[in-house]
Amino acid sequence: MENLEIEGSHKNFFIPTVSFNARTGICQISGESFLEDTVEFYLPLIDWVDEYINTVKGPIALIIKLSYFNTSSSRSLLDILNLLRDYEEAGGEVVVNWHFDENDIDMEEDIDDYIIDTGLEINKIPL
Repeated sequence: MENLEIEGSHKNFFIPTVSFNARTGICQISGESFLEDTVEFYLPLIDWVDEYINTVKGPIALIIKLSYFNTSSSRSLLDILNLLRDYEEAGGEVVVNWHFDENDIDMEEDIDDYIIDTGLEINKIPL
């Protein structure tokens, strides 16, 4: 299985930096996510996580360091978190660490909503 690397960009839209490591299971999404076609961008990430949990079946850690994401990005992030929840419920080892600006009350509330929606334990890490 190959690693997935995407260099972030701040041109017309904000594309997050992605680093998914197939050997370690450490998956990081950072920067800002404000895309024209969110589904097209996030589908390879969702597919990568799905392949990892079905073939590698190792521990996986999702590290999110997004300072901003739009509503359509939120849905795709939820899809990834739901995959991880299902994997954890099937016995997989999952850790989710979400780094956020401690002064960003909206982001903290979004993380709390993800915890409620998915049932996953998400470690909130204030910066």
